[in-house]
Formats: sequence, C-alpha cells, structure tokens
Amino acid sequence: MAEEGPPEANIDFVPALCFVPRGVAKDRPDKIVLTQEELARIIGDTRQQLDDESDDEDGEGNGAPEVADDMDVDDDEDANSENRNPQDEFQFNEYDNEENANVTSLANIVSASEQVPDEDEDSEAEDEVIKPSDNLILVGHVQDDAASMEVWVFNQEEEALYTHHDFLLPSFPLCIEWMNHDAGSDRAGNMCAIGCMDPIITIWDLDIQDSIEPTFKLGSKGSRKQNKEQYGHKDAVLDLSWNRNFEHILASGSVDQTLILWDMDEGQPHTVITAFDEKVQSLEFHTTDAQSILTGCADGFVRLFDCRDSEAVNSSSIQWKVAAGEVEKVLWHPTQGDYFVVGTSDGSLHYADKRKPDEWLWSVKAHNEEISGVCFNSQVPNLLTSTSTEGTLKVWNFDTTEAKHVYEHEFNMGRLQCMRQCPEDPFTLAFGGEKPPRCAIYNIKNSVAVRRTFGIADAE
Repeated sequence: MAEEGPPEANIDFVPALCFVPRGVAKDRPDKIVLTQEELARIIGDTRQQLDDESDDEDGEGNGAPEVADDMDVDDDEDANSENRNPQDEFQFNEYDNEENANVTSLANIVSASEQVPDEDEDSEAEDEVIKPSDNLILVGHVQDDAASMEVWVFNQEEEALYTHHDFLLPSFPLCIEWMNHDAGSDRAGNMCAIGCMDPIITIWDLDIQDSIEPTFKLGSKGSRKQNKEQYGHKDAVLDLSWNRNFEHILASGSVDQTLILWDMDEGQPHTVITAFDEKVQSLEFHTTDAQSILTGCADGFVRLFDCRDSEAVNSSSIQWKVAAGEVEKVLWHPTQGDYFVVGTSDGSLHYADKRKPDEWLWSVKAHNEEISGVCFNSQVPNLLTSTSTEGTLKVWNFDTTEAKHVYEHEFNMGRLQCMRQCPEDPFTLAFGGEKPPRCAIYNIKNSVAVRRTFGIADAE
C-alpha cells in the first residue's frame, strides 16, 4: 500500500504581490542570526501580545467587526450555494487541473538547492546573489491558516525565476507596497509595507534575510493591561500607496472606513480622512501632484482629495459615482496625469478626467466578475490591461471616447486575485491566483493581436 503524503491545503492562494525595481536590492541580503536572548525576547513579546489581546477580548466581548463579513462574497449566490462545502468558500474543488503552458510558474520553479540536493556549493552561492538586472517579486501567500511573503528573483533576460527567501506574516496579507524610504536613515532603502487582515501595517527591510519580525509597525491595537492607547486603523488594511514625491508619507485604506496618511519618520498618523460611508478598497497618490490622492470605496464613490489642508480635507473631495457595484480599483494614467481608470465589482471599467467631476468619458462592461487588477502601459499610452476574479486577462485599446477589446487570455488559475506590472517592462505582468501555479509571469507581447494593434515589434 502506497504511503500517503501530506494532506493538500484546503486554502492555498496568492492575494497580493508587488514588483521591486531592478538594481535597488543588495546583491547579498544580510542574514539574521538570533542569539538565545533575542529569541527569548521575541517569544516573550509575542506571548505578552497574545495575552493582552485575549484579556481585551474577554473584557470587551470581542466587539471588533468580523472580518469575514467584509470579504467580497456576493449576496446573490446561485441556487447551488446551499450544497457547497462551507469550508470551501472560494470553491477550489470546482476548478479543473489543466496546466497552462503559456505562463512561467512561480510555484513550479524552485531554487537549484531545492531541486538537486547534491548541487555544489558554488551553484548555491550563485543563486544567493541578486544581480543588478534582477527584479524581486514580493508574493503574499496564504496556505490554510499560515501566511507568508515569498521573495522571488526574476531575471527577464535570462528567463530565470526562483524563490530566494521568505518570512512569516502575522496575518493574511491583502496588499503590498514597495518603497525606498528607510525611516531613520539618510540613505535610500529597499523596504515594503504589508497590509493584512490585522489592522497593524508591518514594514519589512528586504535587504535583511530570515527576519522573524518587521523593522517597525504602523498602528497599535492598544492594551488596557499595559495602559497603551489604540491608534491607527481598527480593522483590515485593504490598500496602500507610497508617495514618491514626499517619500516619508504612506497612505492606507481600511475596512474601518478611513484613509490614513502616515508619517513613517514619526511612526504616527499625519492625517486621518473619514469622508467615507463604506470600506476604502483602493487608493493611489498622483504621480506628480504630490498632494492629490484618488480613492475607491465600497459605497460606489471615487473621491479625489487635496491633502494640503489637513483640517478641510474631509469636506473638500471631488467625486464620481459608478452606476452599479463597489469600486475595487483606481489607477492614475502614468503619462497623462489628468486621467484615471476605475474598476468595479460588477466587472466594469470607467475612464475619467479629474477636471470633469461626476462624469465618465467612457464605460465598458469588461468582465463578468469583479475587477481584480488594472495596468496602464507607460510606453504605449492607449494600452490598458485588466483582470477579474473570473480568471481572465484582457487587453484594451482606448482613447478619451471608447475602449476596444483587443485580446484576452485564460490562465486556468482559478480566481485571479491580483495583477502587477514590471517597472522596467510594462508588457510583463505578474498575476496571483487560487490554482496551480498560483503565481505567473506573462508578457502580452506574445500576442499577435497586441503587437499588430499597437505596432509593437515582434517579441524576441
């Protein structure tokens, strides 16, 4: 009788990912080796935190909002929903097992040391080195009740893709934002902020390997036992945006219906915006107007705030209202700064001019399910890509009056949860899904229709 292997995970997917630009990472990240005293301190701090949370929950009747109610599960589920496995919320068992030969799999490519245990030390050492031509890809991974962030190395020229290291996260990741601002240092850093189901934002130094705790945190749940006050968000953090013009500022949107502008040098909220009637699901600072931030909310409104006046900011927004559904994604055009695109929960895309409040230049029913990712192309200004939880990538040719469908690609990865763009090559996209390979890299230049429509030279 054959031996049974470890049981397959009931939940196994990638809800968030992010590219790191080339040339910013250390070629050999620092490795942390903890002393027994340091390890004992971390264990003690963790135990104390758990005890404090347990005491607070017992004393307050666990009055915090339930996170499960805030996950995007349609109210009008089909008639078969009564017969579904209650533990299979995302219906993993209904997906087929077809492999997709047109994508590069993160899950199926492993480092040389994992693939060949007897690999010589020189080869292993080479895999450890991060080259100036490498991108890092930060992959948030959820497997059953464990959450981690995997740091992958991607070299486009060499067609290399492998895992470099990973670290455990305190909670299920929902968004990841890279930034080169290292608080407290006068030098550029290689940092990332992670928003989770937990209201605390964690900041990690990507040039440090084998970390078991973040460099610092934004927010606190507070503790009656230790007489610590709560500050920051009170519920899950759904999106993050780093201000590239004022590099110490990070914005975060939350289920708690607030947007916070954090001063990372101070580790404290600088401005709290409360002008929302529902959870704040997407946000982005303008690429050149440092004071402008665009937000998308589950109440169906897109709001544009001028953050220069912190006292008047809650009453000074410009608004747009979608016809149906929630706002899932907002994104500024990278080269035409007056324009932005909006993706909604009913699969629609809307295009707007910031100078024309409450008016859409065009709208299109792009997908049958909610929009999970949108990307403009900085090299081809009229090229737009979109993904949805139905598992499809689509490419659009647009102007200020309409968007025309050009191409679509099925990934067979279940529900596509996220899409991000390579900073150096906007045609190269990364995706996170719920079926193997769960993460994939795809270059839309592979499509003949894309090359012909936009006059792109054949891919080499």
